[in-house]
Amino acid sequence: MPTPTNANAHADLKLHAAQRALQLVEPGMTLGLGSGSTATLWIKLLGERVRDHGLKIRAIASSDDSERLGRSYGIPFVTFEECKSLDLTIDGADEVAPGLALIKGGGGKLLREKIVASASKRFVVVADESKQVEKLGRFPLPVEVIPMATPLVSDSLRALGFTPTVRLVDSGKPYITDEGNLILDCSGLLIEDPAAMAVKIKSIVGVVEHGLFLHMANLALIATEKQVIERTR
Repeated sequence: MPTPTNANAHADLKLHAAQRALQLVEPGMTLGLGSGSTATLWIKLLGERVRDHGLKIRAIASSDDSERLGRSYGIPFVTFEECKSLDLTIDGADEVAPGLALIKGGGGKLLREKIVASASKRFVVVADESKQVEKLGRFPLPVEVIPMATPLVSDSLRALGFTPTVRLVDSGKPYITDEGNLILDCSGLLIEDPAAMAVKIKSIVGVVEHGLFLHMANLALIATEKQVIERTR
């Protein structure tokens, strides 16, 4: 368990990355609001600019939680019916590997996060240095599945080398995504070839989406103790 001092330092790193991401925002942009702890800090900073300084932007959120937070600051929201592309999306990540290969979905919002990221002209990841890895897979890979197909998908994922477990909430009941699906957290395997693995997982009938975000991020803002490092592909 982190000490209070370490926890405060960790929070400061996230804040530094969020502050750097705020510098990428320009008036008139349509923004994608991501999910997770660092992205939440960014939404709060962005909201303060909107509420207190009259920044004119529009947004689409990758989760109901992020939209509620944005609305609490007066950020105006649109839909993909009204706006087919986003100028910039800021989101967190659970792991960041070379080439900006990512694992996302620790918060359970991977499907909407991937939709928003795919519609973005620029997709920027904000994270602290603890999220950097050489190979993806130490963090369990989330896979969103249709409830009916969960036993079948689980067997197929085991055949690929994973140990899948249904994600639960604190009450012990299954976690339900915003779309009414389940999540299998897949552990036990370092992913040597993320692109090949993504194809194999997506081909399993019953899989809605997986947490491998490949060739999507343009920039990662990684906060270290001394500075925010900018990583590109």
